[in-house]
Amino acid sequence: MFLALRDLRFARGRFALIGAVVGMIAVLGVILSGLASGLADSGISGLRALPVTHLAFDRSATGELFSRSTVTTDTAARWAGRPGVRKAEPLGQQLVHAQLGATGGKQLDLAVLGVEPGGFLAPVPLSGQPLAGGTPNGVLVSEEILREGVKIGDRLSAGQAATELTVTGTIGHASFGHVGIVYAPLPLWQQLHYGLPGVLPDAAAHQATAVALQLAPGADTAAADQRLGTQTVDKTGTYGASPGYTAESSTMTLIRGFLYAISALVVGSFFTVWTIQRRQEIALLKAIGASTGYILRDALTQAGTVLLAATAAGTAVGLALGGAMNGSAPFSLQTDQVALAALLLIVLGLAGAAVAIRRITKVQALSALGANR
Repeated sequence: MFLALRDLRFARGRFALIGAVVGMIAVLGVILSGLASGLADSGISGLRALPVTHLAFDRSATGELFSRSTVTTDTAARWAGRPGVRKAEPLGQQLVHAQLGATGGKQLDLAVLGVEPGGFLAPVPLSGQPLAGGTPNGVLVSEEILREGVKIGDRLSAGQAATELTVTGTIGHASFGHVGIVYAPLPLWQQLHYGLPGVLPDAAAHQATAVALQLAPGADTAAADQRLGTQTVDKTGTYGASPGYTAESSTMTLIRGFLYAISALVVGSFFTVWTIQRRQEIALLKAIGASTGYILRDALTQAGTVLLAATAAGTAVGLALGGAMNGSAPFSLQTDQVALAALLLIVLGLAGAAVAIRRITKVQALSALGANR
């Protein structure tokens, strides 16, 4: 530690410069982690909140399953009778345009989930009445819809048939495809989905998007799929069916990967130059008996000190900036993601430094000390 601490004091300007660069990378790491988590929450928080283990879609559906799958309520009933199935209910999903109040009111986008009132999918409202609580066409709206100026008692005109929805209660944060979620009774969802006013045809009155399942461990989904003509996906696997989720996630992961690769290169480049400039000091230490291992530990301690201090400062600044952004952008600070970003920056920075200072093992004391003679 002796040489490392003296170097840090003697060349504090240079180390402050590399520390500032590492700190800015740490700030970007926190911001990107928050944006990635925020985009994911905005895209799939409604799916995460569903009390299900799996969803069963139409076997012929591909790609974005929610927009291409159609099952029947009879399929849900047959699923409920399968071994290992604790609960099974039909679930409808539909993105619709709506209007607040009379003609000329505010335009809204809604992600409508159709569920059976009183079923295990129906959420408990934070305020107001539950689904089918006595109000015709009553729905529950999420916080994202409330931010648009909607409140309990308002009426919305939704879908091609201008179906009237009455807001009877609210739930917490829930969105699908960056659109706020509305929970509606399944018959009301069917009217919105097919755009038909009044009494629905018998076929339409028995349709849903998927079967929501709560399965016991080890339940044989393959046999049920084969018999019922469905394809069963666990809840995590359905996230990719949210519009844009896969593309957004892969893009943010790629950006973060490049950021950490750049951090390793930047730190490695700095310590490469610094090691070259210290050749004679390292040679002198070897000449008086210091082992290569001691000098390597000294150099890595120096790099670790800079990385830890700069990462801590940059993370603190990133958290402050992220807190200021919260609410104005899809931003969500999660402790595990922030900690992972900081840890990756330190580990990859140390890896870059270790590669850079490997030349210490090649320094020959006599040749280095006599290089200028």
